[in-house]
Amino acid sequence: MKLSTTEFIEKYAVERAGTNSLKWDALDQRYGDPDLIAMWVADMEFKVPEAVTVALTKRVNHGVYGYSYTPDSYYEAYFNWQQQHHNIKLEKDWLRFDTGVVNSIYGLVNTFTKPQDAVLILTPVYYPFHNAVLDNHRQLVTSELVNNDGHYTIDFNDIEAKIVANQVKLLIQCSPHNPVGRVWTEAELKQLLEICQRHHVLVISDEIHQDIIIGKRPFVSALNVAHGRYRNNLIVVTAPSKTFNLAAMLNSHVIIPSEDLRARYDKLHKQINQTEVSVLGQVAAEAAYRDGSEWLAQLLNVVRSNYDYLRTELAAKAPAIKVAELEGTYLAWLDLRVVVPTDLTKEFIQNDCHLAVDFGQWFSKNDAGFVRLNLATEPKYVHAAVANIITSLAKINETRAISVTK
Repeated sequence: MKLSTTEFIEKYAVERAGTNSLKWDALDQRYGDPDLIAMWVADMEFKVPEAVTVALTKRVNHGVYGYSYTPDSYYEAYFNWQQQHHNIKLEKDWLRFDTGVVNSIYGLVNTFTKPQDAVLILTPVYYPFHNAVLDNHRQLVTSELVNNDGHYTIDFNDIEAKIVANQVKLLIQCSPHNPVGRVWTEAELKQLLEICQRHHVLVISDEIHQDIIIGKRPFVSALNVAHGRYRNNLIVVTAPSKTFNLAAMLNSHVIIPSEDLRARYDKLHKQINQTEVSVLGQVAAEAAYRDGSEWLAQLLNVVRSNYDYLRTELAAKAPAIKVAELEGTYLAWLDLRVVVPTDLTKEFIQNDCHLAVDFGQWFSKNDAGFVRLNLATEPKYVHAAVANIITSLAKINETRAISVTK
């Protein structure tokens, strides 16, 4: 049944505090203040589609959680979703399972590079990308995206120069991009993949946010660029976790079209990562992929509404704060550098605005003064966050004015 945005919120919004929620119940541990408005880690305040709850309840009522395998019905549901929503045609042989995209990236770095090999990432970017390289004792090489007044582009010349200078072996990229919100065009992806192919650099494409399209630009998978020309030099990682709020179900996908790369992946994972599939995770994902389209459409309306409110209110009342264009993901990227000194950003956001956010320097050493806000939440939290930012900024400006008159 199609619901209005208000009806969707009334039906699916849920209080998460007191449920061992990392987002809400770890605020004291993570930020030193349990009373902040939690707008940091990328999950939601919305219950999963009803079909997921029904499927999980049926499986739980069976009462047995022994060793299981992935049924054909799972592949059918997932492959149909990818075909219908993104025009991606997958093959069963390409697919491997894992417990999450971050875990997959760590494993792929270990599988396809050696200690001290150079790995390139496009910053600012999701900080586990940095960690996966550094924790595995690889050389981290970064190429900064170009910020054109809140619209980000790729510096292809810089990427190619750094690949050559550092003998880069692996590039990790994501689209839609976390945190800057870009959905890369096919032309942009083609140029990136072409550079990597020319220099024998393997590409990992994190497409976990592929279903969270907020703007008008359609998502293009790296798998489909130039009719699949780059598939033999490409591994794609995805999961239902961002789309359907299923992060704790520990079920994700590693898509490897190349037979040679699959053989190398399988060989190492037999040695270090012999795991079984998550039964409940796959039950939940299968139901979501089969029956979750309408739920997703309604969720995206909430995110768009939250983003429009955030951008409109700040443009009217705090225009010096730059809000990046949000084409994909449910994560808003704010530039506060004009209004708050970068070394005081944390104090302003936490002490004055009472918000728990992801800070820009977590994504790149060059992005102090930026913050990331999670918009996959109830509008009341977005409205409160915006009000707190505007009020706190007004107080700062008033103090500055008094100081100047003195």
